[in-house]
Amino acid sequence: MDLVREVYRLTRTWPREELYGLTSQARRAAVSMPANLAEGMGRGTPGELSRFAHNALGSAYELDTLLQIAVELNYNCAEEGALIREPLGRLIKRISSFARYQEARR
Repeated sequence: MDLVREVYRLTRTWPREELYGLTSQARRAAVSMPANLAEGMGRGTPGELSRFAHNALGSAYELDTLLQIAVELNYNCAEEGALIREPLGRLIKRISSFARYQEARR
């Protein structure tokens, strides 16, 4: 959830013409991660948890790519992007471990 807040904070400074493009995509990818994990938890079975964790993982990688694109387009400096990309990298590892654990429980 902290990452979602940070993505919203960061994307406020992006160009207005990106509101329905890159900004919207980055925000949706950020929100998708906790939403997919919550939905998987609500389903309750290891298989469903694993499937939704993989969906969250896909959104995390998408967000990482979008943040890289924003740096390439000079919407952020590399250091500012790193403030989100570093914790995002840690989150990717945690979600990957969680998905593997759920797969082993099947």
